[in-house]
Order: sequence, then C-alpha cells, then structure tokens
Amino acid sequence: MLIMKMLYVVDSNGEEREGIKQYLELSGYEVQAFEDLHGVQVALSRQTPDLMLMEVQFPDGDGFTFLKKLKQTYSFPVIFVTTRVAESDRILGFELGADDYVCKPFSSKELVLRVHALFRRIDVSVSAFKSGSTWTLGNSVLQLDEVSHLFSVDGRQVPLTAAEWRIMSYLVSNSGILITRSQILEHCFDYSFESYDRIVDTHVKNMRAKMGPLGSQWIETVRGYGYRFAGRSTTNRAHGGSDTQE
Repeated sequence: MLIMKMLYVVDSNGEEREGIKQYLELSGYEVQAFEDLHGVQVALSRQTPDLMLMEVQFPDGDGFTFLKKLKQTYSFPVIFVTTRVAESDRILGFELGADDYVCKPFSSKELVLRVHALFRRIDVSVSAFKSGSTWTLGNSVLQLDEVSHLFSVDGRQVPLTAAEWRIMSYLVSNSGILITRSQILEHCFDYSFESYDRIVDTHVKNMRAKMGPLGSQWIETVRGYGYRFAGRSTTNRAHGGSDTQE
C-alpha cells in the first residue's frame, strides 16, 4: 500500500495558496496550507512534511531567513514558489538550501511535474544505497545509509539537507570519477545553466565543513572541471562507481 506524501503550501496570497493546494491534491498529494510563517512553525512541531512549497515574502517574516533557520533542524526538501524573480534571488534561494525555485506566474501543471521530478530524484538516491555503504580514506571511515537517512564520518553523525544528500549520493555512487558541476546540476537539480555553477560550489563547501578536517580530501576539487569522491568502498554497493582512487 502506497503512503500518500504530505506537502505544506505556505503563501500569504489566499487565492494562489488554495489554487496550488487544490491542484496538488488532485495530483494525489495530501496538502496542508498556511498563510504565514508562524503557522508553519506550529505545524512543524507536530508533523514534518515530505516537501514544502513556499513564498519568500510574508507579513511576519522573510522566507529566505526562515529557510536558513529551518535547514539547521530539518532536511525535507523545499521549493520556493514566488514573485521574487531576480536571478540574484533564485541563486540565493538555492544557496540557502532550496531544492527548486519556481517564479510566478507559473503553470500549475509544470509545478506538479517539478514536484513529481523532485520525488523521483529522491527515490533514485534512496534506491542506490538500500543497505547502506561504507567507505574509507586512510584511517577515516564514512558511512551512508539512505534508508535510515544516516550519514556519518568517523562515527560522528553528519546532518545533510535534501540537496546535499543527492549530491553526496551522486558523488559516492561515482567514486573515483570526475563529476562536472554541470552533471551535478542536471542530475541533482535539473539545472544546467552556467550561472548556477556557484550553487554547486556552495553546497560542496557546506558539506565539507560538516564532514570535518578531511572534508576537502573526501570530496576532491578538480580545478576547472568539478569534483571527485575519493573514498574506497568496503561494501561494494555503490552503483556505477570505481573502487580505486585516481
């Protein structure tokens, strides 16, 4: 039996909020709608959604600031659906941890397709490591288990955002192989625009910081091209990767 996914829709515009809610419900999702950030905070104390779609501008706060604080505690994906259409706003949204950014006005059908695509990427990421995987780099040990949503380095649990999980899974599943920024954008975000390259760099920088002193060794920079995961598999469960370092 399939479990219906729970989505939060957060928008101070009542007409647009209800329109998004109804279209997502018709597409098979369970949806709770909120008109302000306070309502979401109260709801999060009771239930965590599978995905949140939200505006940026609210009477009681700013969506960018809210997302930054949210990512300190939660890892569920977030899609901005907003009137803030400037490129600088889109890039900021991604850098803060958004998984997609939809500008108003938008096609309801396209929005639902983006939601479907996001869940497909998450499902593929999970299926790649059904039983978990263990990797070594010298005396350091990294463990990744998508099913239990646990990621650790040398026994220390490392919290990752949904976007970081996808990037890490993609790099690990291609261990030893050079992965370009464009490949990461296309595989993990469905974006290939050069202007978004720095989004990848920001995510990798944050991931390395969370991983500790060896973060930049686990994820190597190949100047002018992209990144390469340098760990050696001890479980041989990574798909499409190599068990040797270059």
